[in-house]
Amino acid sequence: MYAPIFQVDAFTTHRFAGNPAAVVLLKNFLEDTIMQAIAAENNLAETAFLVSSDDSYHIRWFTPTVEVPLCGHATLASAAVVMERLEPARTHVIFHSASGPLPVNKGGKGYIMDFPARFSEQIPLPPGLAEALGVVPLEVFTHPLNYLALLDSADTVRKLSPDMAAIARLDRTGVIVTAPGDHMYDFVSRYFAPAKGIPEDPVTGGAHCMLTPFWEKKLGKTDFYVFQASQRGGEIICRLKQDRVELEGSCVFYLEGKAEI
Repeated sequence: MYAPIFQVDAFTTHRFAGNPAAVVLLKNFLEDTIMQAIAAENNLAETAFLVSSDDSYHIRWFTPTVEVPLCGHATLASAAVVMERLEPARTHVIFHSASGPLPVNKGGKGYIMDFPARFSEQIPLPPGLAEALGVVPLEVFTHPLNYLALLDSADTVRKLSPDMAAIARLDRTGVIVTAPGDHMYDFVSRYFAPAKGIPEDPVTGGAHCMLTPFWEKKLGKTDFYVFQASQRGGEIICRLKQDRVELEGSCVFYLEGKAEI
């Protein structure tokens, strides 16, 4: 069988930046092992699989090694595929996922996603985290999926060179590092998830579901213009709406074709 496939750079306005995601269109979801093999073959941080259902879509996301319950940049890429290639007249789409319904609207600087917020709590420094990062965080917060480490400056975040093997051994699947922003940004961040097959994710929607309520408490506001300081880099507009987070960003198409499965 053949399946339409797209590769889209998400959270960027120019090609070869942001976070590349593959989007595969299916009539029905395939066996998990087959979708995992496709994601491994694509070898991108995430591959999204879409199945049309009435006026909406069901979505699942796979890294090269595991299925994940939520992915921001691949959802953004999927919205661009739906509203720019499949149904250009649409300005709104809902993706049904393991994290519930995820509405996406066209507008602003591209697309606006509506995701569940991830609230965190401060904890003592976990064993091995400072050694894995190569720096002692000012504060550490936790969520069932990720640690969040507050560092002293944007420059420290940008220059960080963590021990990925040590991060993979921690009892969370990912580590977010963040600091107050430089230039025009409210805050900067990076995200490491080697346990999920992603040593460093270029731009991470899910991480900003945790970062947005964290920085709301630090800065006393709900709207942010932020930068994820990976090598590729990407910009996101974040808004806290009670227990939801709006993530706004742009997409650029790189590749369109058919995958033989």
